[in-house]
Amino acid sequence: MKGSIGELLVREGLISAAQLMQARILHKEKGEKLEDSLIALNFLTETQLSEFLHPVPLVPIRISDTGLSEIFLTDLLLKIAYQEAGTFTLHKVLNILCLPSNIVDELIELLKTDHLVTIRSATGYGRETQVFELTQRGRERAEIALNNSRYVGAVPVPLRMYTRIVSQQYVQQIEIDSEWIHNALKHMVVSEQFLNQIGPAFSSGRSIFLYGPPGTGKSSFSEALGGALPDNIYIPQAVEVSGQVIRLYDPAIHFSTEEEVHEDAGIDIKDNVAYDLRWKKCRRPVIMVGGEFAPDMLDLRFDTSSKFYEAPIQMKAANGVFILDDFGRQKIEPREMLNRWIVPLERGTDFLSLHTGTKFEIPFDQITIFCTNLRPSDLVDEAFLRRIRHKIKVPYSTKTEFKEILRRICGAEGIEYDEDVANYLIDRYYIKKDKGLVGSHPRDIVGQIIDFSRFLRKPAVLTIETVDAAAANYYVEL
Repeated sequence: MKGSIGELLVREGLISAAQLMQARILHKEKGEKLEDSLIALNFLTETQLSEFLHPVPLVPIRISDTGLSEIFLTDLLLKIAYQEAGTFTLHKVLNILCLPSNIVDELIELLKTDHLVTIRSATGYGRETQVFELTQRGRERAEIALNNSRYVGAVPVPLRMYTRIVSQQYVQQIEIDSEWIHNALKHMVVSEQFLNQIGPAFSSGRSIFLYGPPGTGKSSFSEALGGALPDNIYIPQAVEVSGQVIRLYDPAIHFSTEEEVHEDAGIDIKDNVAYDLRWKKCRRPVIMVGGEFAPDMLDLRFDTSSKFYEAPIQMKAANGVFILDDFGRQKIEPREMLNRWIVPLERGTDFLSLHTGTKFEIPFDQITIFCTNLRPSDLVDEAFLRRIRHKIKVPYSTKTEFKEILRRICGAEGIEYDEDVANYLIDRYYIKKDKGLVGSHPRDIVGQIIDFSRFLRKPAVLTIETVDAAAANYYVEL
């Protein structure tokens, strides 16, 4: 959880409360990271700290290691069998459950003992050659289980395991310096002043408020920084809370960095499996939402037909970056929206509720970036802005920056850049009309030129004539 790495280390027994206090004193005196102070005082080694900050979910060896009850696991296996027309093989359920073969084998044995499954056929003596079939009793039990929840998939991770891993993978641990910021934004034209502002803000892992005219790159900067975040993290495919299942892994958001296990391979405890495959090893997530954002996206979504939950957006963004674009253009008032965010932003934790009324706590660990082209004073009051640590204005481009953007866009499109034409564009359509130089305009103007050239079946060129033609279709006189 945000800012609680010391408490986590104490809780795990790696340091004492007294050592944490001593490290905090040194941390304040030297202005270095708390982790560096712990190492300097010889309370932890770099290896110990690295293993703690880069946790690997351990492969479960026994049923108890999954953190779930035998009933929960056997019901899940029965549901899989029921949906497979009542028959299944060991390899089939291995790849669905994402559990080692010895645990699945133990579950099958429990089902056989309770007369819920029976062996239908076998081509050899090994368990892997057997085909199992649900008994009538097994079908009835599976139907009851499906009536309670239609979730069928990877075995969920208990809430306490999820909380522990997310808290250790916290985003503030990432080492971000001036060199990293420059590399992350090297493909963009950025002023040194902006780099000196956004660097410390992003490095802090706290909330950021980017404001300024439209088209100046606020969203692009945010996405570029998020996409450049180093390190992989582990994201569970699903989380279990009080017997309820929350589906978390979203392939549209979470990009796995590991090859999928082959369907016919299975997961054997003797295989060299590096981690618990109920988790996915992914890049740190970057989520952007705009005018469609609503406060209920921060709540669990319960599907009454499937009877399991979809994780809210902040759970999916955990340990990564959440970008709220076009802030202030949502259907609800900004103050009402921020009321839902204030406590999580300050405390680093959030509370969710199941439809049963059960409330539970989750880590709220993400770099939250608010992007807006509206005046901050029109959106929120000073009290709210105080709670957002970093407020950075993204201004119009300078003439030098504008021309550099145009030059790069031309180069990318194979168009010869002409400095005189660039000066004409700036003078004719910006300076004389007293308009700010918008960083996204060169891309759009060149796009217009390319559209005209394709229509006329001519090569795209940057000339005064093509700029005028593009401008006629692009700029709006209000």
